[in-house]
Amino acid sequence: MSYATAAEEHPNAALEHADLVALARRIQDLFIERGLTLATAESCTGGLIGHVLTEIPGSSDYFVGGLISYRDDVKQSGLGVDEHILANHGAVSAQTCVAMAHGARSRFGVSYAISVTGIAGPGGGSEAKPVGLTYVGVADADGHDVRRNVWQSDRHGNKVLSARAALELLLERLA
Repeated sequence: MSYATAAEEHPNAALEHADLVALARRIQDLFIERGLTLATAESCTGGLIGHVLTEIPGSSDYFVGGLISYRDDVKQSGLGVDEHILANHGAVSAQTCVAMAHGARSRFGVSYAISVTGIAGPGGGSEAKPVGLTYVGVADADGHDVRRNVWQSDRHGNKVLSARAALELLLERLA
């Protein structure tokens, strides 16, 4: 059995990483300048957002931490997502994404929290919730924003696009 290296399978990975880190740098500058703190609640991105945030020295001045809540029971126990939200709307829904962001904000005691939940693929999709469906959210003291996206990429691409969308939504909320 042959395994491709990350560079062979995703030749643009270095550029994608640099793009995400550039967004993270803008976030870091704004958060430190304004004295804000941030936490993450990630599902389908598997910690990618937290990874790029911590690629920049000094990120501990504003980034408190995050939780990868890949399974529903972790969304409930770790972030306080109500089981009724999961039962009525599913793990991949605007309602769950919002609950994840508010849960992370509350549990980590931060100014802002970003969340992401989705179906990275290649399996797991349905007609109602196709592969590539992702929700990204931001919560702060004034409320929240959530966005629905449907990406048309492979698993890696869907994760990168979702991380970018979450970081961009956070920057919009800060504007």
